[in-house]
Amino acid sequence: MGILAGLLLVTFSGLGTGTAAWPFKRIKDIHFGEFLFVSMLTGLIIYPWAVVLFNVPDPAMVIKSVGFKTLLASNLLSVSWGIANILYMVCVIRIGASLAGAILSALGMSVGVLIPMIFKGSGLFSNAPGLFSNTGGAILVGLATLITGLIFISKAGFGREKVLSSGEKQEKGEQSSKSFSGGLILAVLAGILSGGISLAFVYSQEPIIAAVKQQGAGEITANFTVWALGMFGGALANVSYGAYLMIKSNRRGQFPIRKGEFFCGALVGSQFIISIVLLGKGMVMLGVLGASVGFGIQQSLQVIGNQLVGFIGGEWRGIRGKPVRLMYVGLIILLVAVCIFAFSNAIYSIT
Repeated sequence: MGILAGLLLVTFSGLGTGTAAWPFKRIKDIHFGEFLFVSMLTGLIIYPWAVVLFNVPDPAMVIKSVGFKTLLASNLLSVSWGIANILYMVCVIRIGASLAGAILSALGMSVGVLIPMIFKGSGLFSNAPGLFSNTGGAILVGLATLITGLIFISKAGFGREKVLSSGEKQEKGEQSSKSFSGGLILAVLAGILSGGISLAFVYSQEPIIAAVKQQGAGEITANFTVWALGMFGGALANVSYGAYLMIKSNRRGQFPIRKGEFFCGALVGSQFIISIVLLGKGMVMLGVLGASVGFGIQQSLQVIGNQLVGFIGGEWRGIRGKPVRLMYVGLIILLVAVCIFAFSNAIYSIT
């Protein structure tokens, strides 16, 4: 029963993070810097810290009990995720959304799935089987299936862009080969760093949860505290970049943040923090393999959520033929990957 609940939680987590871009379909000419600033400030700082400060009697004692080393490691991993977010935006401009997204997702998933089986996490994750065990082999098959699905979805994205751009003249001074090569390098770097959001939880959750529960706080508060303490570095990276974009745009005479961007940003902030709290709880409920299996399933559903936003938002309106078929095949392959991850976790639990 616990494993099934864990599967449901990481599924909802993936759909929650994957559909977080809905304001871009709702608000016309949305200002990205303002939206990023509000959503990350509320989602990763205000909301989780409000839960901590209202429910944990002595947060300073929790920090002292956990120790500097654990919190430093967790925050460095979260900063890596924050940097990956920023680099992704640069990569979209240089090499396009489809290629940047494919590289980022494939490498990020690989890092998040494989690392916990090589360098064991905290608590129950420390008992995870090795990468070259029978269970590790099944997870590798799931990861390979997942990446295959991403390849199909990427090809579908390229096909869609080709259809949309057909008949249009290319602008002069488009992308130089040097700029494109630099974009590829940045995309690879961003992909490797993006797995930090999961690893920040994997390597800090046990001591933080134990310290919070010693003060009588409940399970929900304990999970929020892990993200509040461990993701603070990543939160600052994203909030700072959002503030930089706001200052750079320099829209004088206007209130810095429009009403729609403020309220939608705050809503997405709550959607994001709830989603990653579900991810943490789901990974724990999945057991010793939860760090790898849970993240793989969550990321698969995140990609599916991204595509749902695109379909509902009209990105595929008027697109027919091969690109659509490739997209459907890719989504089906991702669901197969989810089943393989779930099967590998179930087999390990039985044995």
